[in-house]
Amino acid sequence: MANIDVQGYLRRLGTEHPGKPTIEGLFALHRAHVERVAYTSLQVHLGQRTTPDPFDSAARIVAGESGYCYHLNGGFGALLETLGYDVTWHRGRVWSREPRGHGLGPVADEPNHMVLLVEAENTLYYCDAGLGDGLHEPLLCVPGETAQGPYTYKLERTRFDNGASGWSFTHDPKADSFTGMVFEERIAALPDFVARHEWMETNPESGFVKNLDVYRRDAAGVDHLRGCVLTRSDGTTVTKRDLTDSEEWFDALADIFALRLPGIGDVAQERLWKRVWEQHVAWSAEQG
Repeated sequence: MANIDVQGYLRRLGTEHPGKPTIEGLFALHRAHVERVAYTSLQVHLGQRTTPDPFDSAARIVAGESGYCYHLNGGFGALLETLGYDVTWHRGRVWSREPRGHGLGPVADEPNHMVLLVEAENTLYYCDAGLGDGLHEPLLCVPGETAQGPYTYKLERTRFDNGASGWSFTHDPKADSFTGMVFEERIAALPDFVARHEWMETNPESGFVKNLDVYRRDAAGVDHLRGCVLTRSDGTTVTKRDLTDSEEWFDALADIFALRLPGIGDVAQERLWKRVWEQHVAWSAEQG
């Protein structure tokens, strides 16, 4: 089993070693992760090829990089296991339009998400550091609604077409992003995510290829950068502004999302800005 740099990871999260596994420690680590390690497709637009291996992902996070669900939940799960928590992976599927089939359809059709179930003090929690504008803290694995800051989430039991049991997460409509996510109770392993990761990172139809997104969740709301449009949402008010020059754009990445692009030279940054700006101009033209 590979090792991770626990102290380096905790420095990235801005937190001390939590000691023995506790519910309080799990919640503190989850909050720190979503506040300090942004969810992003930036690596795709830099032309980087990554893996969903949790130890590779943990090393990326320690180095100041980030990623989407496979990287963030993979790395976070590896950290939690190293700290003594019991962690299992599960195949999930984020959706905006309701999938076909009873119980929101089988995850196998499109397993585009990795979910963590974590046990602390004999209590099971759904953890998700890779859901963009989703969870700020873990959710207790019982059916019901939970308020976290300005958003209220619902967790329910579900059953898929093949008879497998699972859970259904419903996002708050105020977030105006995705509608929900379903995940299987069956424990998953790394091979369950490899093919979909490859598709998400390289296929022209992938949303990660089409759009550069960066999300950061905190107790009061969400910061979101899509292309050159920076948005701050608190559940009541949404403020937007266009970032129209490269210095302003890279400053936002660093200051708001803590992404300082370690090891990325000037030429690569110029190429990235050109790509993002051209996408923004094309999108603006489509808006009329």
